Amino acid sequence: MNFMVGQSGGPTAVINSSLAGVFETARSSGAVRVLGMQHGIEGLLKGQVADLTRLFDSDLKIELLKRTPSSYLGSCRYKLPAPVAGDEVYETLFELFARYQVDAVLYIGGNDSMDTIAKLSAYGEAIGSPIRFVGVPKTIDNDLVCTDHTPGFGSAAKYIATIMKEVIRDSNAYDLRSVTVAEIMGRHAGWLAGAASLSKGDDCDGPDLILLPEVPFDPKLFLRRVDRLQKQKESVIIAASEGVKDRQGRFLCDLAGEGGALDAFGHKAMLSGTSRYLAGLIQSELGCKSRAIELSTLQRCAGHLASRTDISEAYRAGGAAVMAALEGRTGCMAALKRLSDQPYLCGTELVDVHQVANAEKTVPLEWIEPDGMHVNAAFEAYARPLIQGELTPMFVNGVPRHITL
Repeated sequence: MNFMVGQSGGPTAVINSSLAGVFETARSSGAVRVLGMQHGIEGLLKGQVADLTRLFDSDLKIELLKRTPSSYLGSCRYKLPAPVAGDEVYETLFELFARYQVDAVLYIGGNDSMDTIAKLSAYGEAIGSPIRFVGVPKTIDNDLVCTDHTPGFGSAAKYIATIMKEVIRDSNAYDLRSVTVAEIMGRHAGWLAGAASLSKGDDCDGPDLILLPEVPFDPKLFLRRVDRLQKQKESVIIAASEGVKDRQGRFLCDLAGEGGALDAFGHKAMLSGTSRYLAGLIQSELGCKSRAIELSTLQRCAGHLASRTDISEAYRAGGAAVMAALEGRTGCMAALKRLSDQPYLCGTELVDVHQVANAEKTVPLEWIEPDGMHVNAAFEAYARPLIQGELTPMFVNGVPRHITL
């Protein structure tokens, strides 16, 4: 068989580990060629294709790939139209698949990437194409349904927990009263903001408050809590998701006049300003010193703090997608299935990609404290195993070495 693989959506610290899993499993299964779309479906439509069989010609390159963050093949945010017979875009894509003699197409990505696999498989079925289409999950947001968690989340959570712990150390250095608001990614789901709670341990109290998109923001309740906290302790730490909304469904960043434009899928291309809005609210209403910190894109591709568990599971998901294609499966996604909590064990299973596409998994309300401003022990039990272990980068001249296309 000949395989074609692409990467799409936001990058992560372990998306290339999934690519390594796809490549090595395909080659060990006897694949003749493994081709890579440069910049996903959008790049393929422009004829941008790389021969991975030629590029990955040594074990060292594969090891470097596993330790290189972001998307080796490049990414895109390209929305396919509804799969209608005779559509020019689909005709072009299937002509390209035929030209490259592709037997299976794998796409590594999140909600919107699974939408692409769902549409391609539906169109392929409608025209009687034998090509198999399989999705490989990826997103730091951890908001894909039908999978216990997503590759990319564990490493982002590890980075967030580490950085929050260091922010707490920094804030406690001075004998001054202050409130620090750290803004963490998450448009509609608070998994990443919740990961700030993992900074808590014997040597750290963790954040005092965590604001998630799942719970509408109540300014009066929030200010009362902050006021009480800043009278009890000198340094107050708040972790806030970028996607926090008020009771009218308005993003706080929009209230600050900093909302971004929409991307091809109708999502805000960038949410920014939530922490500045909250810090300003605290300053104006309570009169105490406050500051805003945005982790921004730093949390997506922190390869130096990647979780070994996350890297291993990303690799296995890529391999499971290849095996699904070899077995003749199409229109599916290789999901992660938790087998045990203690000890933590995780395997893979195949799920219908049509059930995954464009759906979102949010933090269960029973994992959030009753006041809506922190997560509880159930969240930690779920997330803590995903940040375990490290895979040290290969350092050259004092900095990590990466592999690039």
